[in-house]
Amino acid sequence: MQDQEAARGEPVERVPVWVMRQAGRYLPEFQEIRKQYDFFTVCRTPSIACEVTMQPLRRFDLDASIIFSDILVIPQALGLTVEMRPDVGPVFPEPLQTPVDLKRLAPEGAVDRVAYVGEAITMMRHLLDGKVPLIGFTGAPWTLMGYMIEGGGSKTMSKTKSWLLCYPEDSEKLLTMLTSVIVDYLEMQVKAGAQMLQIFESSAEHLTKGDFLKWCLPYLKDIRDQLTRRLKEQSLPLVPMTLFAKGAAHSLTEQSTLGYDVISLDWTVDPVKAREQVGPNITLQGNFDPQDMYKTPEEIRALVADMVRKFGKIRYIANLGHGITPQTPIVSMETFIDAVHKAF
Repeated sequence: MQDQEAARGEPVERVPVWVMRQAGRYLPEFQEIRKQYDFFTVCRTPSIACEVTMQPLRRFDLDASIIFSDILVIPQALGLTVEMRPDVGPVFPEPLQTPVDLKRLAPEGAVDRVAYVGEAITMMRHLLDGKVPLIGFTGAPWTLMGYMIEGGGSKTMSKTKSWLLCYPEDSEKLLTMLTSVIVDYLEMQVKAGAQMLQIFESSAEHLTKGDFLKWCLPYLKDIRDQLTRRLKEQSLPLVPMTLFAKGAAHSLTEQSTLGYDVISLDWTVDPVKAREQVGPNITLQGNFDPQDMYKTPEEIRALVADMVRKFGKIRYIANLGHGITPQTPIVSMETFIDAVHKAF
């Protein structure tokens, strides 16, 4: 279990590697599944979710699997409708517009409405039979809040940022609600068999450092602290936790104080400087530019060798600096993984 060993700072035989969105649109077999099923039908049907989770493991020598799901199952569980529209992405037909809309949310019992994720995790653990660890995940509060208010993905997050300015108390209320549901959700995933967890703060890039420290950091800390306490109280395993705050390189030192075992980096971050900021006792993950996967195999090998050399073999998990993109050539994925494994 190289991934878990690296997360805990233990010696590894080779640098472990997995890829965000490794089960997804770049795989022709995934595209075949999507011809038959709606996106959220795949998420909500454990047997199909497991099949999709297995697809990259059959093709590639990966060191971890991540359960196929989506960060937006939480807003769905809270009562909001989310549609995955072709060539558009996720759409909320009725997003939150004013604080009055918070009354539409139903946090009570929300975790029960995503029980299918836990079922998929348990099924997947049996299918993996100990070959590689299984990662569970969630979106972080600020990122989920953004989708719920913007009504989908946004290049500016202007509506959500105006909530912070105009409705600070209600923004805090929503972020606190999301934090509580997320802790329930992650606890359920550990009970179901998740061996590692990743928290995606994918929209951190839209905030200044000051706003990130105010509107993200306290809730990210609460997630880690509350979950750790609950797992200890129930004598459940304290699984390694990874934080990925995309675009928050300005706050790596602050992120390193939160108690996460792994900090994942986007492709804009220099590995040497990142190590200086987080210190020697936290594992780093990342951070190959997904766009570099369109280069020739020779170029990919050279870039990967340079990346791994900068990170080093200890306390490092190789990954991309964000999710793999849909048109990525299969040979690029093969080359990337092989180059990581042969780097030392």
